[in-house]
Amino acid sequence: MDDEKLMKQAKSVYDTICKMLDSKGWHYTEHADDLVITCGVRGEDLSMDILLRVNPRAQVVSLFSPMPFKVPEDKRVEAALAVCIANYGLINGSFDYDLSDGEIRFRLVSSYRESILSEALFNYMVVVSAGTIDDYNDKFLMVAKGMMSVEDFIKWENEKNNA
Repeated sequence: MDDEKLMKQAKSVYDTICKMLDSKGWHYTEHADDLVITCGVRGEDLSMDILLRVNPRAQVVSLFSPMPFKVPEDKRVEAALAVCIANYGLINGSFDYDLSDGEIRFRLVSSYRESILSEALFNYMVVVSAGTIDDYNDKFLMVAKGMMSVEDFIKWENEKNNA
């Protein structure tokens, strides 16, 4: 597909995301030149910044949400274990972890190659992501602050999955 068609398709996907957010009454910021949308949501404990990016070349929509903290160097191995444990049971999306700087972020990607994605899919992406992030962000923070051990994280994860 040529660049013009890819861009037209990406713009249509971008507009559909904006339409979905409008229908839900969400406040967001458009960065139309970059095909990026930023917004935030408040969970039960920590706020969540959400970035949605449409990539015309790859024909994907990516949702990213960085945790509002960085893991200190002395807790990075424990946090890496917690992220691996969390990711193992996730159905959609995953947490990315940069061991070099302690950043944890959630990522969920959906392809629109040879597809037409609906507002319902984008709503699903945002709702599932926010729920998943809200489940884990405070636990990751407690591990980063030494308030929760990896063993306690595993116990919590097992209890959550068996509930």
